[in-house]
Amino acid sequence: MRILVLGAGKTGSLTAELAHERGHRAETLRSGDNRGSSALTPERLHSIDVVIDFTTPECVLENIRACLAAGKNMVVGTTGWYAELPSVRAEVEKRNTGFVYGSNFSVGVNLFFELVRAAIPALRYHYAAHIYERHHAQKKDAPSGTAAIMQEILQKGNKTEIEITSFREGEVVGMHELVFDSPADSIYLCHDAKSRGGFAEGAVRAAEWIVGKQGFFDFKDIWREV
Repeated sequence: MRILVLGAGKTGSLTAELAHERGHRAETLRSGDNRGSSALTPERLHSIDVVIDFTTPECVLENIRACLAAGKNMVVGTTGWYAELPSVRAEVEKRNTGFVYGSNFSVGVNLFFELVRAAIPALRYHYAAHIYERHHAQKKDAPSGTAAIMQEILQKGNKTEIEITSFREGEVVGMHELVFDSPADSIYLCHDAKSRGGFAEGAVRAAEWIVGKQGFFDFKDIWREV
């Protein structure tokens, strides 16, 4: 399979490396060489099976539209653009392409979401919940997409408003913590990413899964299949 990785940052570079290790032909396109998605022409994308985007919120939508216009399936790990989900879904359906997006492509984080869901009864026992997330100083969106999913899980069917506190510091890969507090005790659930390897491997597995498929998918709904 031929994969084009958009973004040559730490996660994008590791994604291309892992794709090679899994037997694929992977190319990387730096954002500086793709101003305004100018490099994503139908001719450039002709031989590409799946495009993986790990860029920035500022350019991801242009990348998505260019790739969909060329009829290419995509895996998008960039966050900060989810207000446009309805319009992107409509474009994917119009183009009959395949598209996987996710706030986090780590299998560990998606297992963590299941633990968050299992902890919802704490709210009915008058525990106060708070979400904390820490990422590297270069991460531009806050709160993180993962923290937003945690909040969505907890607030679904509950009237309680769950606050998120975000920290941007140093080279932190990604830490998400859910704290339940009561006068009697406290409960802590935490996922701490040691490296970007989990994100990269999940994205490559998603690319393998979406090749040849049509439809619009959230990784948290299909991760067990990849």
